[in-house]
Amino acid sequence: MFASIMFAVFLLLVILFFAAIGSFYLLFMGLFHYLPLMIAVVVILYVWIVMMIFHFFSTKQRKIGFGAVATVILLGASVWPIFTAYKNSIPTVDAEVEVNAYEPFLEDSKLAKLDEPASMQLQDHLPSMDGATALYPLYASFVQAVYPEKVYSPYDSEVMVNTTPEAYRNLFEGNVDMIFAAGPSDGQLKMAEQKGLKLELTPIGREAFVFFVNQKNPIDSLELKQIQDIYAGKVTNWQEIGGKNEPIRAFQRPADSGSQTALERLMGDIPIMEAPQENVAEGMGGIIQEVSTYRNYKNAIGYTFRYYSTEMVGNDEIKLLAINGVAPTKETIRADEYPISSEFYAITAGTDNPNVEKFIEWIVSPQGQKLVEKVGYVPVKKQ
Repeated sequence: MFASIMFAVFLLLVILFFAAIGSFYLLFMGLFHYLPLMIAVVVILYVWIVMMIFHFFSTKQRKIGFGAVATVILLGASVWPIFTAYKNSIPTVDAEVEVNAYEPFLEDSKLAKLDEPASMQLQDHLPSMDGATALYPLYASFVQAVYPEKVYSPYDSEVMVNTTPEAYRNLFEGNVDMIFAAGPSDGQLKMAEQKGLKLELTPIGREAFVFFVNQKNPIDSLELKQIQDIYAGKVTNWQEIGGKNEPIRAFQRPADSGSQTALERLMGDIPIMEAPQENVAEGMGGIIQEVSTYRNYKNAIGYTFRYYSTEMVGNDEIKLLAINGVAPTKETIRADEYPISSEFYAITAGTDNPNVEKFIEWIVSPQGQKLVEKVGYVPVKKQ
């Protein structure tokens, strides 16, 4: 008996040692949802071995009883891993954009080009800039047309690309001369005021704020009021607006991001419902990303900007909704028919770089606006 007890203790220590190693591995690999199942397997295995050592399974009833209890425990411990596997099986809306593909002067760059040399060329005092990911192909095209040819790293040069909030922070801290982005949020305006900065916003193009759903969602168009009701939390099921009997999974973006600011402007004085943490997306790659990843649930709805979703990301598993019966296209934006169109800007905050104003003047010139058109945006001035 003593030898059996000592063996059982030794076996427990060995199993605990390997269980600890397994737990660290799962945590390191981000597979923590498998921990309950692993613990359940280890405990059941150990109890089974100990009971075998002490000849507990001497009757058929005891074997059946142990098997039933073990089955219930394993099924309960499998709920989290099964749910996670189901969640991971849902396709993600690919949010990752290879910004290096839009780097100026690369041999195989995706940037748009003018048919003739730019009427302005800069050689020194190059304005430093940052901006929203969705606008990087545009201002990188400006740079390729006007700046001297050299390497402009998207992360560490005169021509950077970051999220909208980071671009505004860089502008406020004086790290760049100008940024290209949607208009500032209330929080960003307040921050500029606190720093004694006066923002100068020059409209350089127009864009559509768009909402998208799973391609299999039967809804193709929503009224503006219905969008507002969804994000106010008044409409919570697709059936209420002509869809299937499915709860609406309405994704949001973090405060101060360009698209979240656009949603706030769209909602006006209507309070936006608080989004569950798992439904808040990060980065411009973001809603096109849950705080973990934006998953294309069949009952999901999200928002972004037209060019980013159609030209940079491109995904045939989602569809852009028409608003008030009008689809978001360059033509409807140009004709001011799509109801959620807005301008985007070249923004400064008091730079002393002598070439910034000249550069912006060129951007809004016929030649600069022609490049806006060639990139795929709608110019503010008719061509």
